Amino acid sequence: MGRAHANALARLPMFFPDAPEVERHTLVGRDRDALAGAADRFGFAHTATDWEAAIDEVDVFYNLGPNHVHAEPSIAALEAGVPVLCEKPLAPTLEEAAAMRDAAAATGATAGTAFNYRFVPAIRYAKGLIEDGELGEIRQVRGRYLQDWLVDPEAPWAWRMDADMAGSGALGDLGAHTIDLANFLVGEEVGGIDRVSGQLTTFVDERPVYVDGDAAGEADAEVAEYRDVTVDDAYSAQVAYDSGATGTFEASRVAEGHKNDHAIAVHGSEGSVKFSLERLNELEVLREGNRGYETVFVTEETDPYVDRWWPPGHVIGWEHTFVHENYEFLSAVAEGKSFEPSFADGYEVQQVLAAIQRADKLGEWVEI
Repeated sequence: MGRAHANALARLPMFFPDAPEVERHTLVGRDRDALAGAADRFGFAHTATDWEAAIDEVDVFYNLGPNHVHAEPSIAALEAGVPVLCEKPLAPTLEEAAAMRDAAAATGATAGTAFNYRFVPAIRYAKGLIEDGELGEIRQVRGRYLQDWLVDPEAPWAWRMDADMAGSGALGDLGAHTIDLANFLVGEEVGGIDRVSGQLTTFVDERPVYVDGDAAGEADAEVAEYRDVTVDDAYSAQVAYDSGATGTFEASRVAEGHKNDHAIAVHGSEGSVKFSLERLNELEVLREGNRGYETVFVTEETDPYVDRWWPPGHVIGWEHTFVHENYEFLSAVAEGKSFEPSFADGYEVQQVLAAIQRADKLGEWVEI
């Protein structure tokens, strides 16, 4: 995420000249020697191993660290009057997410949760169709996020596999994106989420820590120890919305053959839309009276954000979603306005994550 956001900040002056001028001032991390090289690559003037000291030196604070370090630094920055953009999920626990939401509300400082998929042009196009009533009454939402980077049981242990640091596994890491995207697309049409079911599964209970770090697949890789995996490898959930609409969501980090397969579909009484991150310049649209879906290539100058990039038909990619996100966030900061997705939006997603975990534990539907 450090690379993704630093790259976005570097692109802004070239493609979004109306964006606020930004100095990449201080890069924060644990290892001073490693920081020096990272700061040089990412274009930062200074480094720090103390986030508290760094907050005093900057106008905006980006919290891109692991989930368990989201709450304390973000709250401290907000209380110092420094706007914050925090990566998702907002926190490992609902209680910490609530504290972050409350700090943002109390201080009035701009606070954003980094759900970058809201800023895909095709997603914005889909939202426009839904808002204009093109799909009629929204009845169903279906979302999945599949990856395969943990298929190998000897894939190395990392912080994302520890409940204390991450909160959850595929549920929070991937499911948070899908739940937020559904809220963004249809929340105004279907209302809030009334209740959820949940099933969380861990297929590999422990994973190796290698002597030389990430050495999986190397013939001479030496294992220092095995550590417990205390989060889910995959989840599935059903959702009942206030309007009576339904949702089905799933995510996996052990789905062989899927690298970054994030897809969402919305079905209404008069039409449907389907989107896949693996074809992020396209939107599948079914309109009333048509016998099948049409593929809409969302690369026209009139499409959201597209006029900032290349001529019509020239595609953009994953990295560009961060440029759009940073443009909107920093513009909100400069104008003293709120930003969406906010910390309140991040908290709403956290509510759903926590409810899915409770539903799995209880083996029954859980109300929100």
